[in-house]
Amino acid sequence: MPDPEPSPPRHVFVYGTLRAGGSNDIRRYRPTPQWVGQGSVPGTLYDLGAYPGMALGGEGRVIGEVYMVSADVEAALDRLEEVRDDDAGEYRRRTVRVPVAGVGDVNCLVYEIHPDRVRAAAVIVGGDWIKHRLAGG
Repeated sequence: MPDPEPSPPRHVFVYGTLRAGGSNDIRRYRPTPQWVGQGSVPGTLYDLGAYPGMALGGEGRVIGEVYMVSADVEAALDRLEEVRDDDAGEYRRRTVRVPVAGVGDVNCLVYEIHPDRVRAAAVIVGGDWIKHRLAGG
């Protein structure tokens, strides 16, 4: 019996510690995710201390990066983000269209924070986790 076809690569939008230079820099995963470009999505970014969480939608924008990842990396990201099949994990998997300069709109996996986790969290004005951390936030 032939080996099953590998899962096709998928795009992921990262906005927090998985961004380049972040504490969980996505480029440390193997096989190495392929950079696609920068983008932003409608949403609100919250400060949860050592990492952020994003709620999709609304008037604000969240800044991030788009990468193409293998199924193995996607599975590792699911574990990192504590995704659960019953949607009760820390993050929930969502799909969003992300405009990327020079590329166009890209369908991306994004990890949205569970609403219960941000009830008392501060909003990160400007939606950029890296700038927020560099500014001492």
